[in-house]
Amino acid sequence: MKNSKQKILIIEDEANISNLVSTVLETNGYKPLIAKNCGQGKMMFSSHIPDLVILDLGLPDEDGLNFIDYARANGNTPIIVLSARSDEHDKVEALDKGACDYVTKPFGSAEFLARVRAQLRTSNNIPADNTPLEKFVLHDLQIDFDKHTVTLNGEPVNLTVTEYNIVVLLSKYQGKVLTYTNIIKEIWGYQDGSSIKKLQVNMANIRKKLKIVPGNNKYILNELGVGYRMCDESDM
Repeated sequence: MKNSKQKILIIEDEANISNLVSTVLETNGYKPLIAKNCGQGKMMFSSHIPDLVILDLGLPDEDGLNFIDYARANGNTPIIVLSARSDEHDKVEALDKGACDYVTKPFGSAEFLARVRAQLRTSNNIPADNTPLEKFVLHDLQIDFDKHTVTLNGEPVNLTVTEYNIVVLLSKYQGKVLTYTNIIKEIWGYQDGSSIKKLQVNMANIRKKLKIVPGNNKYILNELGVGYRMCDESDM
């Protein structure tokens, strides 16, 4: 499938960075859109409905984290943060708010493109083996793959794009342990020094939203030191 119709919004105030990112994306068949501040980014996000957002945090009018709040209140478009901030707290905060990935400047074009491809692929939720979309049910947890929704006791569970993709991946391999490396490569398309931390942050949020507590875990088990597993009948 051609990438020509996939629009990527770049929210970046440094012209040299936005031009570089735009050139890399355009050369690889994507349609880049550039916003120079958070306010302009919000307007373009609403009017163009991009497939992916590349977001700087240090914007001149507002902190980029405010854009993540805005975007998540208006949908699940994947967001890759591209920032000079390298502190772990900044990364965790951005991921907690709903960013799907975090790239620290300076960055390599090849790795950056791999992350873009991974987010565009997982946001479409297309199984690698082309398994037909259907509903998944486990106790009072239900995933509707066609609608991209998760419900618990009939009530919607507000998952981020990344959290949803992790739950879908685990449900696809119900009863089987997926190693940390398996999950990371499927969800993010690469592995680096912060990958385990990102996975742990997302899993902690998933557990909280699914109301998983010690001694009452009917959905996702943590196989310590190995990975995660979606429960099946043998766990009942």
